[in-house]
Amino acid sequence: MSRARAWGWIAHLRDGGTTPWADWSAPADRADRVLPGAQQLELLRRLNLAGRPSTALADRVLATSAPGRGRPDFELVGADEGSPFGPQPVDPSSLPADELVRVATGVIAEDVVAGPVPERTPRRPRRPRWRIVGDAWVAHTMTEAMLDRRRWPGGPGTVAHVVGTDQAAMLVDAWTARCFAEGGPPWGEWLDAVLRRPVPPRRADLVRVADAWAGRLGRSRVRVVLDPALVAGLVRTRRPLPVRPTLPAAGVELARHVSAALGHHVVPARRVALLRGVLLPRLVGRPGPALVVPPDRAEQVTAMAERHRERLLAAHYAVHGEPDLLLPRQHDGAAEPAVDGVLDLALALLLDHQTAPEEAHP
Repeated sequence: MSRARAWGWIAHLRDGGTTPWADWSAPADRADRVLPGAQQLELLRRLNLAGRPSTALADRVLATSAPGRGRPDFELVGADEGSPFGPQPVDPSSLPADELVRVATGVIAEDVVAGPVPERTPRRPRRPRWRIVGDAWVAHTMTEAMLDRRRWPGGPGTVAHVVGTDQAAMLVDAWTARCFAEGGPPWGEWLDAVLRRPVPPRRADLVRVADAWAGRLGRSRVRVVLDPALVAGLVRTRRPLPVRPTLPAAGVELARHVSAALGHHVVPARRVALLRGVLLPRLVGRPGPALVVPPDRAEQVTAMAERHRERLLAAHYAVHGEPDLLLPRQHDGAAEPAVDGVLDLALALLLDHQTAPEEAHP
């Protein structure tokens, strides 16, 4: 009777129902051998609450395992007997949001792999030849804007523009760039590790980036730009260059999860292209607060910025903008991505990019 009840609830969910498992009692006429996991079932129920998932999307959710777990999916309490060697059966509504995010991430990763990555046909660079480097996320954004204008980097006589901003923003950018590439630890864990070091991570260390490019091009062809608004004039493009895309903290955290899931599907270079070419446009402009450095880390970030400024002055590069621009400024936003916000965003992404929207539940 308990498994028949479970299959009755699954049929209810597949029809777009939202009744929690604990409140369900009607059995089904037929039952298959293997029940979907509790995470998958609860995720489908949350999708039904949030919108109108298609039959195809419902099927995919129920068939997707949570990536990166290293253990079986949770079984349904009252329908499965459990095992002494694995997690015990649970009530799906009691699962924390991050368990549902794991399943949603697996489905989103499949969507991202199937998405087309924008391709560009490069031309021979025209003068002045340029590279925009430095703050990894700002440099990526500006370089993409230049490519959209059919301005190609590199070539003889190239000048490297090492763009930066205040240290707090560059730390957020460094973690963001990592989330849209190889992934890594959560924001708080990563930031704590970074602040235990005397110098910023490479993606937020202008001196290290400038030294690397000076070794390739010569010091006279390296410029450190501390005001991103100045970069457009230096590379001689008429319109201003965007500094960074507008992303909520939840969007960056979701990208970190998707990056891990994509690691099971594609090689690293393809993963970066998919994250930035397919997933990023789907996240830009979504509602929610941006990520900021927590207030209780402000003193440590200021000390890092002051050391960074002294190293830059001692390196004697051509600097555009005042060195004090490296000092942290106050930014409004969230000090930590909220897991409930990540789940809400994942649900929205799944509903917005269904494979068969014409089959949505009535």
